[in-house]
Amino acid sequence: MLAQTLTVLDLLDLDLTEHDALHLHCICGQNGLTRSITVADLNRPGLALSGFFDSFAYQRVQLFGRGECAYLQKILGNNYTETIKTIFTYDIPCCIFSHSIPPPPLFIELAEGRNCPVLQTDLPSSELSIRLMRVLSNVFAPAMTIHGVLVEVYGLGILILGDSGVGKSETALELIERGHRLVSDDVVEINCINGNSLIGRGANKIIGHHMEIRGLGIINIMQLYGVRSVRERKQIQLVAKLEEWDSHKVYDRIGTEELTTELLGVKLPFLEIPVKSGRNIPIILETAAMNERLKSLGFFSAKDFNQNILRWMESSPSRVPYYSADDTY
Repeated sequence: MLAQTLTVLDLLDLDLTEHDALHLHCICGQNGLTRSITVADLNRPGLALSGFFDSFAYQRVQLFGRGECAYLQKILGNNYTETIKTIFTYDIPCCIFSHSIPPPPLFIELAEGRNCPVLQTDLPSSELSIRLMRVLSNVFAPAMTIHGVLVEVYGLGILILGDSGVGKSETALELIERGHRLVSDDVVEINCINGNSLIGRGANKIIGHHMEIRGLGIINIMQLYGVRSVRERKQIQLVAKLEEWDSHKVYDRIGTEELTTELLGVKLPFLEIPVKSGRNIPIILETAAMNERLKSLGFFSAKDFNQNILRWMESSPSRVPYYSADDTY
């Protein structure tokens, strides 16, 4: 697994856009930007401002919304500063003020004295909480890198595994030619989100949508096939392992038994696909994607076929050829 670390400076430097953008900038405490954020959670320090420090979650990012800021102004108006001073005796990562609310001058002075970064954003507290929790959850999610190819086929994320030279990239290239999309070739970075979803992306944004084809070299998929042929990330919903055909190995020909594999503690449907001359692997993967989507809708082709055979064997027309006239009742 990949060890994830995040400093306040890293948080400010994250390349976040659209619904993930945090709009953060540092007001004071720049000397403390190297402080580490170790918990993927937030704390609203209202109780601490009132003097209650039992179970104070100082390890978390401290979020000051309109309520906390109004209370700050009230206690400062009464010349009561002890609780604010006490807050800064804890090794908190940083403070964030929402709604573009400016921190009181005394608050900034105390933060500077303790080298505690104070950040500001124009987002409302609720929206900032949602976005920041999502960002922190992604950063601290269990992660790993794996040698393989990740493609989107009919909306389904398929992770293609196999030994080097078995034809993973060539299979992905044919799928792209057929209108599907590439997420990453060769090295896939996987994050476990919410404990049950695996999100795959390219380990390197610069080379993520390039592909190595033996005998041809490095090609840029987006330049060759257009922006529609690539995407930045995709949930992994099926794992397909390509392997050289082994005549001594018995491969599943019916499909009633569902195979699974486990990545980062999450079980995924698993296919073993033998590769040999004459087998069209891209079409097999397309069919596998459609079949998996049918399963998610409650239609299991192999089990339905098995049940139909059993019903046919139990029916009277199927018994006639196996019983003589003397055996019938």
